[in-house]
Amino acid sequence: MDARDIDLKKELDATLQTRRELGEEYESALVDSFLEKVDQRIDAAVERRVRRGFAQAQTATARDARSPKATDSWGERFGFGIVSLVLAIPLSAIGAGTAHLPGLIVSWVGIVGVNAVQAARTHPGLFGTHRRSSKKDGWED
Repeated sequence: MDARDIDLKKELDATLQTRRELGEEYESALVDSFLEKVDQRIDAAVERRVRRGFAQAQTATARDARSPKATDSWGERFGFGIVSLVLAIPLSAIGAGTAHLPGLIVSWVGIVGVNAVQAARTHPGLFGTHRRSSKKDGWED
């Protein structure tokens, strides 16, 4: 038995003792009073459960909103990688042919940059930019 059950048992014992002392003419009033207390306990327990369920639903919704989701399919990512590599060949040749090593470096920085932006777009939080909320919801049990 938990503490609430023990309290309810004490209330019932007190109600029965009061009925013995006062007689049958007060029986309906005593029973109504006891049932009112039981009703209040049930209402409080239901309210706690509803609040807990609502808070859990809010937490689950917030977690789903924060979780990174891929915005495109595997085929799109694969295609982007292939196109990036195919275009890297002429870009490297043009950069190295016109500006030698600095041109080659600039062209590859551009290729890596475009791929990094694509990766960050399809996987938010990949580079550690995922923010955590410190807001507390204030729900109590």
